[in-house]
Amino acid sequence: MKETLQPGLSFSFTYQVPEHKTVPFLLQESAEFQQMPKVLASGFMIGLIEWACIQAINPHLDWPREQTVGIGFALDHTAATPPGLTVTIKGELQKVEGRKLVFAIKADDGVDQISQGFHERFVIDAARFQAKVAAKAGGPQT
Repeated sequence: MKETLQPGLSFSFTYQVPEHKTVPFLLQESAEFQQMPKVLASGFMIGLIEWACIQAINPHLDWPREQTVGIGFALDHTAATPPGLTVTIKGELQKVEGRKLVFAIKADDGVDQISQGFHERFVIDAARFQAKVAAKAGGPQT
C-alpha cells in the first residue's frame, strides 16, 4: 500500500444499467428469479459498489501485486432501478486499519437513492491469496 491510501479519499462512479444486470439474469437457474421484475439485482449492485471502490484505490496500491477483496457489506437496497437508468455511486474511504479499508457508500439512479451504507475491503498479496485458493480447491490437506 502506498502512503497516499488515506481516509478522506472520495470518488464517484457511474454505470448505465443494461437488461442483463437485472434480477432474472442474476442466477439464471433460479425459476423464481425468472419470474421477478427486470430491475437492477441487489447482487449486481453490490458488484458495482465493489468495482467503484477497487477503481478508486488501485492507484494507491502496488497493483496488480496488491489487490483487495470484499469482506463486509452493510448496505441497503431501497429503490428499484430499471434498465437504461444510470447508477452513480459516491464513496469515501473512512478508515484504514492496517490492511482493512472501510468505505461509506451512497448510490442513486438519478431518480431515487437506491443504497447507502458501508463496505469493507482487505488488501491482499495476490500471489499468496491465489496459492491459498488453489490449495483449498485441491481438497482437504492431510
